[in-house]
This record gives sequence, structure tokens and C-alpha cells, in this order.
Amino acid sequence: MQKILLLSDTHSYLDARLEEHIEFCDQIWHGGDWGSVAIADTLMSFGKPVYGVYGNIDDRTIRNMFPKITRFMCENVKVAMTHIAGAPSSYKPDALETFAMGIPHIFVCGHSHILQVKRDLKRNNMLFLNPGAAGQHGFHDEQTALRFKIDGSRIFDMEVIQMPRLKIRVK
Repeated sequence: MQKILLLSDTHSYLDARLEEHIEFCDQIWHGGDWGSVAIADTLMSFGKPVYGVYGNIDDRTIRNMFPKITRFMCENVKVAMTHIAGAPSSYKPDALETFAMGIPHIFVCGHSHILQVKRDLKRNNMLFLNPGAAGQHGFHDEQTALRFKIDGSRIFDMEVIQMPRLKIRVK
């Protein structure tokens, strides 16, 4: 069994309220817009596997660390991830490029800062996950992330991590 923490759109800010969730997990997945290599370094310093993609705001250093599209296995579950994907009703080109490589069981994206968890019935009941935005930058009133478990091919105990947005200034 693997316990997953999924975040996206940190925009150079890793909220201390996520620490207990980082301790909980076995793997960390990041849907892009890290904002700085310091976020990736901090997450990797916990000694857990970190899977991610670069986002539209990420610099060359992050783009050298993480691809535009990644695919991997977690237990018996095929996972695919890209940053800008749209949504099941209207996928963007990067999502369609990802699907051309095969439909995953879980598809992860970010970018919109809008939390979405839904099944795409047109794509083999694929689980579409956008964790919203865990960082401070953007229009969202609440910072969000997801945590869940995968055991074999079973995906369960999906929880939304909700953090009221702190009124701080991020440089």
C-alpha cells in the first residue's frame, strides 16, 4: 500500500500546514508550477519518492528536473501527469498528447487552481485529479491538496486538504 500526497501550484511557497501530510505519505506527487527549485529540494529532503512535471511558470532548472509529461506505476495503477490539461469536458493539447500514449488509471494535472476529482467515463473511467493550488499565488481563497491511498489496483480514502489562505505576502 502507498499513501500519496498530491499538490500543485505551490508557486515558491510550501505551507507549513502541509508538513503533517508530508509525514503521512509514502510518495509526493506535484502537478507543476513549483515556482522554485527550493520547493522541489525541500520535498525531496523528506526522503520519499517525488514525482512531478514542470508548469508554465517554472524556469529552466525545474524543467531540467521534471518533464512536461510523466507516466509511472504506483502499485498496479498507471499514473500520467501534465500541468495544463483542461478538464474532462474540454481537454487541452498536453492532455491529449498524454492520452495518445495510453489512457492511465489516474490522470493528474494542475494549472487552474481549481480542485477537481472526477471520473472520466469516456476514457475508461479514468480518475481525473487536479488538487487545486497549495501555494499563495493566485485567485483562490483556499489552498488545497489531496491525499489518498493506493493498494494494488484500489484507489481509496481520498481526502481533500483544505487550508484557509493565509494573508501573507509572497515574494
